[in-house]
Amino acid sequence: MTEKAWGGVFDEATDRRVEEFTESVSFDRRLYAHDIDASKAHAQMLAKVGLISQDDCRQIEQSLEEIRCEIEEDRFEFRIALEDVHMHIERALIEKIGDVGRKLHTARSRNDQVATDVRLWVREAIDRIDARLIELQRALVGRCDGDAGVILPGYTHTQRAQPVLAAHYWLAYCEKFERDRQRLADCRRRVNVSGLGTAALAGTSLPIDRDDTAARLGFEGVLANSLDASSDRDFLLEFAFVLTVVAEHLSTWAEEWILWSTIEFDFLKLPQAFCTGSSIMPQKVNPDVLELIRGKTARVVGNLQTLLVLVKGLPLAYNRDLQEDKPPVFDSYDTVAACLELAAPLVAGTELNRDAIAERLDRGHLDATTLMEHLIGHDVPQRTAHSIVGRLVRVAIDRGVRLSDLSLEEFRQAHEALDETVYDALGADHAVAAMTSYGSTGPEQVQHQVERWKQRLQV
Repeated sequence: MTEKAWGGVFDEATDRRVEEFTESVSFDRRLYAHDIDASKAHAQMLAKVGLISQDDCRQIEQSLEEIRCEIEEDRFEFRIALEDVHMHIERALIEKIGDVGRKLHTARSRNDQVATDVRLWVREAIDRIDARLIELQRALVGRCDGDAGVILPGYTHTQRAQPVLAAHYWLAYCEKFERDRQRLADCRRRVNVSGLGTAALAGTSLPIDRDDTAARLGFEGVLANSLDASSDRDFLLEFAFVLTVVAEHLSTWAEEWILWSTIEFDFLKLPQAFCTGSSIMPQKVNPDVLELIRGKTARVVGNLQTLLVLVKGLPLAYNRDLQEDKPPVFDSYDTVAACLELAAPLVAGTELNRDAIAERLDRGHLDATTLMEHLIGHDVPQRTAHSIVGRLVRVAIDRGVRLSDLSLEEFRQAHEALDETVYDALGADHAVAAMTSYGSTGPEQVQHQVERWKQRLQV
């Protein structure tokens, strides 16, 4: 039992199968840098309050940095007998400096240690996801000037509804990803508090300074209740939820672009560097990256479910169940980060098939709503105007023509308010130009939003 930090009370060795079952170093070793940073801050605080000497602190700091180098240079041996990354680093420290290394764990437990390490990791992960969301937003905004004037059919219920500017579509996703960034920032506030020094669950009788370690690690404050600090994983649930929403937004975008890249839609041409082929059909150019972004969202959703079930009904304070919180969080982060890494260049490298879009833009009577609002502008009640335009659309459908192909006489028969100015409301160009409400797809409104986003993102 000499390798076990908790082995003093035991007189029987741990079964090898138990060691294999309970180890976590296979996945928590990625916390090594955060564990070393938190340990250094803890040692500095212990020296400040006089629980260890300044010389002890210097030895601990120096040795921890040596261990960091060994891990980064792949010269560090990990063994399941030492259970987790925390015990590996502490054991290596003791092997280097003996009893001085044994002093490091003064006034802390693995319970507050791991919670602190994970908070440090999540804080960095949030910042990295945020940076990649910015890259994706910039790619979307970067398309707006080049796609100025391009009109797309907008859809509801997967049916053509009203025309919208392509730039308006790009900015719609900027808004979605901005909300994701806001959720990340809000989550970061609750992540960025320290539980270090709350020890196992009850705190410590030793004269530590928790505010000191929090400040050294860049935390904004300390958790106020030691029981809560030991058991809290709300911040992981919240982070996993935000990652899930990001993944859902990416999945929606991927689904649309998968459809748009088909011959049936023919709206866009994906960069071949982000597609793959078929082993049997020579002509195929498959949108596999987009399909995998859509597919990997299922993993992220599943990871959130795993975490929610994991903490359901756990009694205070720490329980070993919480060892299982890291694999799903790590996986969600890795998955979303990888999707975002590909999303930005894919957005930037895709080409709109403008001729194909324009050739079919007059299908589906996208200007019907604008015609209805034209009637409303002539003091026709909305419900009445809706019915009139519906009948006109029926006529156009039966004849296989556009609304603008109907004669002025047909419009006048539908309602006396319809005169030659009706044609100024018809057609996709006119329908888009008619939009003036804030946030609409009208050219002036869209250009205002483009400039706002350029300024915000410094594009």
